[in-house]
Amino acid sequence: IKFIETNYPEFLDHLSSAKSPQQMLGSVIKGVWATKIAKVDPKDVVCVAIMPCSAKKFERAREEMEVDGIRDVDLVLTTRELGKLFKQNNIDLTKLPPSDFDQPLGVSSGAGVIFGATGGVMEAALRTAYEVVTGREVPFEHLNIAPVRGMEGITEAAIRIQSPLPAYSWLENVELKVAVVHTISNIRTFMDNMREMKAKNQPIPWHFVEF
Repeated sequence: IKFIETNYPEFLDHLSSAKSPQQMLGSVIKGVWATKIAKVDPKDVVCVAIMPCSAKKFERAREEMEVDGIRDVDLVLTTRELGKLFKQNNIDLTKLPPSDFDQPLGVSSGAGVIFGATGGVMEAALRTAYEVVTGREVPFEHLNIAPVRGMEGITEAAIRIQSPLPAYSWLENVELKVAVVHTISNIRTFMDNMREMKAKNQPIPWHFVEF
């Protein structure tokens, strides 16, 4: 968000209003788990996010990332910082006994499982949109929309809507075009390309882009 605000402000109106997975989970922990499951005051809950990117520290501190004075996420540690803590406290993960993953909110959907992966937000959105519009799950051969997920710099994919529900008949045979862009250098290249398209009044071909 900060990158677009600083470098491509003319595209701000096109940004999703949804929070990142980090901030969404913080909101759920404070707003749902604390109040409805654990029955504790959200002010007494400290939410710590473990993230690979140091920019998540800045995101946590943005002024809009709180409700009624309660921060969605209180602290962010990078994976490297977590590794140092393990080392300082002589914690050897290979010697810890295995345990089940906590599921305080129940079992997540397939889309939920992939949500935090690179390209996962896009794939989750595609799956959900397809099911809402057609009343069917994405066909088996498309359950993993491979051209979208992955670590390549810029990947594109498309999925065609066929036999939608009557309320969405106008989407018959529409091809949803999406892109996933990984790393700041590739985002800059992609945004420069879109800026040039806009300046030339050329149609931007993608319906949804995940950075």
